Amino acid sequence: MVQVAAVVVAAGQGVRAGGDLPKQFREIGGTPLLRRALLQFVENSQVDVVQLVIRAEDTALVSELISDIDTLPPVFGGGTRQASVRAGLQALLSLTPRIVLVHDAARPFASPELIARAISAAEKSGAAIPVLPVTDTVKRVDAAGAVEATIDRQPLRLVQTPQAFSFQTLLDAHRRAVAAGRDDFTDDAALAEWAGIKVNVFAGEPGNIKLTTPEDFARAEALQAAAIGDVRIGSGLDVHAFAPGDHVTLGGVRIPHTRALTGHSDADVVLHALTDAILGALAEGDIGVHFPPSDAQWRGASSDRFLAFAAERVRARRGRIANLDVTVVCETPRIGDHRDAMRANIARISGVAIDRVGVKATTSEKLGFTGRGEGIAAYATATIRMPWD
Repeated sequence: MVQVAAVVVAAGQGVRAGGDLPKQFREIGGTPLLRRALLQFVENSQVDVVQLVIRAEDTALVSELISDIDTLPPVFGGGTRQASVRAGLQALLSLTPRIVLVHDAARPFASPELIARAISAAEKSGAAIPVLPVTDTVKRVDAAGAVEATIDRQPLRLVQTPQAFSFQTLLDAHRRAVAAGRDDFTDDAALAEWAGIKVNVFAGEPGNIKLTTPEDFARAEALQAAAIGDVRIGSGLDVHAFAPGDHVTLGGVRIPHTRALTGHSDADVVLHALTDAILGALAEGDIGVHFPPSDAQWRGASSDRFLAFAAERVRARRGRIANLDVTVVCETPRIGDHRDAMRANIARISGVAIDRVGVKATTSEKLGFTGRGEGIAAYATATIRMPWD
């Protein structure tokens, strides 16, 4: 059973943002807004499935942008936001998720912590929304532009997404609204309130801004530049010699071969090089420091443990892996047929999306020990982003 589903609504035209395309296709830091919005949930281990809702006329453009992102097939929205959310909920019916998060594609900066708070709040109350306190003085103004009154801001809150609900509770509320001829609610919390559902609140994030105007996009570019943080790059090199055997393990993938590799653990030069690259970016030594070859417990061990350890060290220091890239140097075996399996395995072990993993292979043109078929080498680079101290 699916526990948590996310519905990402991107069925609007976004004309106030300017430009020739709907705002969900505009780029921030070189990445389309829609792609950023989806990856917030696709890359979150607490979210099981992601359902995108789009305009029918955007199908081709969306397909190109998200072809490598693991989402459910997009569904078409309606003439209102409420109708679009309802379409997303109905598309999830066969999966019967326990909790659903409803998020605007125009909010590309929802953090993993915010999503975790949303899920936790829904589990406790069945209906919850992220909010921010109102910090500015609020005035009520008449049609002529004259101040009528100053509003007490103490009980007021600004509402964000993702809004979190029990799936069945929200779906039932949407069905009741349709039966009553109501299709004018601007968010799911308002619909839930109308349906008599108690909606609770949890802490939102100031950085979780909604992009609507050109000024919003300019602000988002500034936030993106600041969010890049302390970019670090590490490199790794590993070499292992051939020995008698019937396969090699590269990138965690068993590849049939006339010989095997010998050396530390399972002699996976790809995972060893990547581990060293990450540890190098962290300035935390190398694989031999943490997993000494002299320690018998690592003899024959699966190297995915080493890469997982290095990735966890990044997370423990509040960092993120931005990219992993490795080049395998050998005459044989041929790597091409196994490239995607290696990428998928590396992505799984390190906890990143597959589009952040590169695997390449080359020969050394018969030169050196790899050219003589004596072993395999791997060169790796890891790019990580760390918070500024």
